[in-house]
Amino acid sequence: MKTNIFKYIGLPLMAGAILTGCSKFEEINENPYLVTEDKVKPEYAINNAIIGSQMDPHISERIFVLYWKTAGRQQFGGGIATGGYDDGWSSDYYSTGYLGGWLSSTQAAVVAAEKQIAGGTFAPYTNNLKQIARILRAYFISELSDNFGPVPIQAWEGGNPEYVDVKTAYYYMLDELREASAALELNVTKPEAKYDQVYGFDYAKWQRYANSLRLRLAMRLSEVDAQKAKSEFEAAASLPLITAMDHTYWVQEQPGWDALTGVMTREWNYFQLSATYNNIVKNLGGVLTEDQVDASMHSYIKDADEMGLRLFDHFTTMTNDPTAGYWLDGLPHAIDPRAYKTYIIPGDFSNPDFNSYPSWDNTASTTQRDLINANGAVVKTLDAKFTWNGPVNGAWGAKGVQNQIRSFNGATPRHGQHFRNSSSKRIFFAPWETYFLLAEGAVRGWQTPVTGKAAYETGIDLSFAYFGVSQYAAAYKTSTAYNNNGTSASWDHVAEPPANRSMKYVDGYTGTAGTVNVPYASNTLYQNGTVKNDHLTKIITQKFIAQNPWLPLETWSDHRRLGLPFFENPAVEDPLVNMPALNSTNYTTSDIRFFPQRIRYPSKFANNSPAEYAKSGSTVRWSRQRTDSTLVGEALSLMVVSKQSG
Repeated sequence: MKTNIFKYIGLPLMAGAILTGCSKFEEINENPYLVTEDKVKPEYAINNAIIGSQMDPHISERIFVLYWKTAGRQQFGGGIATGGYDDGWSSDYYSTGYLGGWLSSTQAAVVAAEKQIAGGTFAPYTNNLKQIARILRAYFISELSDNFGPVPIQAWEGGNPEYVDVKTAYYYMLDELREASAALELNVTKPEAKYDQVYGFDYAKWQRYANSLRLRLAMRLSEVDAQKAKSEFEAAASLPLITAMDHTYWVQEQPGWDALTGVMTREWNYFQLSATYNNIVKNLGGVLTEDQVDASMHSYIKDADEMGLRLFDHFTTMTNDPTAGYWLDGLPHAIDPRAYKTYIIPGDFSNPDFNSYPSWDNTASTTQRDLINANGAVVKTLDAKFTWNGPVNGAWGAKGVQNQIRSFNGATPRHGQHFRNSSSKRIFFAPWETYFLLAEGAVRGWQTPVTGKAAYETGIDLSFAYFGVSQYAAAYKTSTAYNNNGTSASWDHVAEPPANRSMKYVDGYTGTAGTVNVPYASNTLYQNGTVKNDHLTKIITQKFIAQNPWLPLETWSDHRRLGLPFFENPAVEDPLVNMPALNSTNYTTSDIRFFPQRIRYPSKFANNSPAEYAKSGSTVRWSRQRTDSTLVGEALSLMVVSKQSG
């Protein structure tokens, strides 16, 4: 272990934090700020870190929901997706959650284990607890760095922490995972399983998690440090990995208001379908809606070449979403079968997974809404029952003011009830991610234990099984049908789509039928928009779907790393105050400046540690100003360097 890199981060604060999380510490009749490491039981600190990192409702709403799920395009919303952020949210997450919470708890466990081993007061499993704490600490540092950039992995007692660049942090995390995995002794006795909400101290599973997490972090470096990425990835890929659902790093949620309460439980959050997800799943895999929904909905299903209603006066057209300006007055002809399990169709009230939040009003069950004119008169009433639409975020201007349906609660598909009521397990790492990482490694020409195709299809199978739609998997994996982004599901089908397709529509104001040539999405962040259906695009497309709704930080991270999958630009019917680079002259082209690259550090960091703040590069940007390889090692997140750097 490189103790010269990671010293104590406020050990007195850590001890105090752990005291609040474990009743056993009540036996210690001492000032919590004077508790020494030899009196801290590592398993208590580990328990505190695991539970705390689940995020209580206060933290989870602000970080998991409003930051990650919005930036990762797992839900409709503005805020961070249009350049905004909240200093209070960032401060709570950064200070309370990490430097004084989860990360501190893992550091306390490591220090306590080391002291007890050195003093001869250790249990047979103390060394393993130290390794588990190191694995957790590596994950927490990665989460912190992927959000903010440079992180304080070096500190000293009584002083402010020194921030290191992201390259140093990532090298440190990869070393920690390698060493901790190798140092785990799989056959020693265990402490009480209740102190490990993830694996019950199953050491072999912790080892698998360490190795799969190493795969993830190695792949993070793929665009900026390819040699290091390859060597770390190949070494991890040869070890036991998370390859089955019972290896999953997940923690059971429970009702209430504490750290184990579900991360998506606040009733005023709607978790509406995003335009990004909608473009990805429509027609992907060629599975017919008719085969997936109740017969009562069959009359609402549209033909494959139907766009729905053209409503340009009320739906934004100032975005590069290929379906902008149209509203689908029914259900898509075909759709990825996981979509109807992740987001529930509006008006499907008999579905036991239909979510009726908020419980204090009837908005979830209201599907009829009006389009009005500038004088407030009704132009048209729309009924969203048994329809499927994902609105574009951004500034809709007058169109948004006069459109009462575009983002109304009951008018859009929303997450199912089992994701909302604290009955599920929150997933941090599932086996499909391992396989999609292996598939990407194979595409890059790295050594992997399975072929790219086998890994890709196994990832799909695991995801389909999780959502309970395995009956569609075989046909899905051979489908050559393109989604709105021009990507198909079949690994062997890499033919590029045509420039556009002829689609039918109905003028929503006059009822006149017409046809229009609709282009597939042009993702100029990836291969200048010329490639839509290669293996890498397929892998990240499938990974995006599978990671919904539990891993929004990963979907955001992949987009920052690769520009994949296609994220549509926010609408600019009115200027975006927090994203002035995007405007009425360039909204048809994707650009890294149009997407958030990280969270700004809390303002109190700048006030309390101005020297470290200046070194961190936090005054620099939401987005990339430079994208050349010299960013490696600089005080700017590695996540912001894309495949298109020049």
